[in-house]
Amino acid sequence: MSTLLDNTFAEPAPSPLLLLGQGRDLASERGVECTGELPAASDPDLVERARAARAALGSRAFVLGHHYQRDEVIDFADVTGDSFKLAREAAARPEAEFILFCGVHFMAESADILTSDAQQVVLPDLAAGCSMADMAAINQVEDAWDVLQDAGIADVTLPVTYMNSTAAIKAFTGRHGGTICTSSNAEVALRWAFDQVGGVDGTGKVLFMPDQHLGRNTALLKLGMSPTDCVVFDPRKPNGGLTDAELRDARMILWRGHCSVHGRFSERNVTDIRAAVPGVNVLVHPECKNEVVEAADYVGSTEYIIKMLDAAEPGSSWAIGTELNLVRRVARAHPDKQVHYLDSTVCFCSTMNRIDLPHLVWAMESLVAGRTVNRIVVDADDAHWARVALDQMLALPGL
Repeated sequence: MSTLLDNTFAEPAPSPLLLLGQGRDLASERGVECTGELPAASDPDLVERARAARAALGSRAFVLGHHYQRDEVIDFADVTGDSFKLAREAAARPEAEFILFCGVHFMAESADILTSDAQQVVLPDLAAGCSMADMAAINQVEDAWDVLQDAGIADVTLPVTYMNSTAAIKAFTGRHGGTICTSSNAEVALRWAFDQVGGVDGTGKVLFMPDQHLGRNTALLKLGMSPTDCVVFDPRKPNGGLTDAELRDARMILWRGHCSVHGRFSERNVTDIRAAVPGVNVLVHPECKNEVVEAADYVGSTEYIIKMLDAAEPGSSWAIGTELNLVRRVARAHPDKQVHYLDSTVCFCSTMNRIDLPHLVWAMESLVAGRTVNRIVVDADDAHWARVALDQMLALPGL
């Protein structure tokens, strides 16, 4: 495991970040305000306050904790998992009046879409967004579709959208007959999509959003495509930075987006860990760059990573390329195995880590006092069409 540096920080300078969830950012998926007084992080009674509030809420509340959350939050989660598992868990608890989603904004949106109108989804810090989801704004995607129409290929293109996207992008996908996918079922989703437009060996195309790496890795490693079948659509450039001929020749039109955590891992990291730990098994998330995935031994979702370590032989060595909170938790759960962090530097998901114990305590104590704070409500029309796309994913084999 990487050695963590001394946990002391200088006073932060003013910045455009939504510090402690205060302020407003209309340019991102978390373009909402988060008001209210938070308990101090140094409050010696903070854990006890959390326990008391959780006990007072009882079965009225259901707390979901994403794998990338810090331990102090996971300690109060009723269920842990990846984004899709948690959204389904929320939908499976119709008796819960409140769903406290300790994750990021797009995850809470999915929970709101899949739960009943009688339930209220709460995100403890509304500034907990996702940099990848922010890389695909709905106006950019609609403009991109106009580009595909002008190139004469929109009628043979189907959108496939990763779960890590805003409700508006999911709704766009539903309106255009596409489907949502997870990192676990991206291959199944892509095969289904290509079947709708002539098959994997045909002439149809997929617009894959917003993570280019998951789309490329699935196309190359699972569908047998070549790098020349893939082009990257950059929404900041005219025509996506592509000619009409390039768009017409492509099979996979990949949105120029990525995960800020998984994008840090490099092929050099793999080379270095193999030199330092002979016989190490390198296990990475499919949001990593293709050269990292190609150099690894195993590739899979967060749930896959956990299952791999659960089944691994005692004494075996593993280098894991995913978010550090998860890697540390897996390492503690398997003291009989050597677990290393693949990156040479420490990297948490900074937006996920905005959900901390003070925010969770504030949200729970507010509910106990009869005030619903930070409720996530998806626009009714977006919710309908996003549900169409999500239902299409649920109908795919293997879910």
